[in-house]
Amino acid sequence: SSPRARKPFVALNTAAIPAELLESELFGHETGAFTGATKRHIGRFEQADGGTLFLDEIGDMPLPLQTRLLRVLAENEFFRVGGRELIRVDVRVIAATHQDLEALVEQGRFRADLLHRLDVVRLQLPPLRERRGDIAQLAENFLAMAGRKLDMLPKRLSSAALEDLRQYDWPGNVRELENVCWRLAALATADIIDVVDVDAALARGGRRHRSGRSDGQWDDMLSSWAAQRLSEGAQGLHAEARERLDRTLLEAALQLTQGRRAEAAARLGLGRNTVTRKLGPGRKRR
Repeated sequence: SSPRARKPFVALNTAAIPAELLESELFGHETGAFTGATKRHIGRFEQADGGTLFLDEIGDMPLPLQTRLLRVLAENEFFRVGGRELIRVDVRVIAATHQDLEALVEQGRFRADLLHRLDVVRLQLPPLRERRGDIAQLAENFLAMAGRKLDMLPKRLSSAALEDLRQYDWPGNVRELENVCWRLAALATADIIDVVDVDAALARGGRRHRSGRSDGQWDDMLSSWAAQRLSEGAQGLHAEARERLDRTLLEAALQLTQGRRAEAAARLGLGRNTVTRKLGPGRKRR
C-alpha cells in the first residue's frame, strides 16, 4: 500500500469557501494578518503534511490562488497569510472538478501550467446516467448507511422500485442518489421500498428527469407495483394503494402550494377537512 495510506487525508471543497477566505483556508494565517485574525490558523496544506490533500471543484478556484497553488506544487513550500516563516510540506494533491478544464484554459479562467502540473494521472468518471448498472449497489450501500445512522433496520428496494431508480436521469449524480436513499430510509413506511415511495422521494427533491418516461407509463408502474406486492403475499392491497396514492398526491399538492391546505385541497378536488384528516394531527396547519 501507499506510504501515505496511514497519513492525514484532508479534503476541501474550494467552491464552498468564499474567495476572500480560501487563501487562509489553504495556507493558514498568522495572528493579526487581517481583521478578525485573532490567532494563528493552520491551513489545509499543513494539516495534510505527509499525507493527501483533496481539492474538490478546483475549476472554481480564483486565478490568483491558482498561482499560489502552482508554486506550492512546484516548490513544496509557502508562507502563511501575513507570515514570514517559510513552511515546507510534503503533500500529495488530488483534484476534482465537474468542469472542462481545457475549455477554462482557452477562456483564460484556468492556468495552463497548473493544469499540466495536476494532470499526472486522470480519471474520467462518467455521469451516473451512463452507468446505471451501478445504481443497485450504490442504493443498497446508501440505504444500509442510513439505517445505521438512523438506528433502524435497513430498508430494501423492490424490483420495481429499483427499476424506477434506474430510469431516473440523476442530474445530481451520486450525491443526489445518496440524498434520495436517505429520504427513502427516513420516510418510507414499509420495510420494502416500492415505486410509490421512490416517486414521492424524487418529487420531494423537486426534479423529475426521466429517461424516456411519459405519463402513459403510469399504468405499467402501477401494474408492476401491484404484481410485486401480491407476489410478496400482501393483504388488503386496495387500501394500501389508496393510502399511498393519497399520500403522494397530498405531498405533491402541498409542495406545489407551499403548504397551503385550502389551495391544495382545491387543486385535488377535495374538501379542506378531508385533507386535514388524511394528513393526520402531526402536520402543521397553514
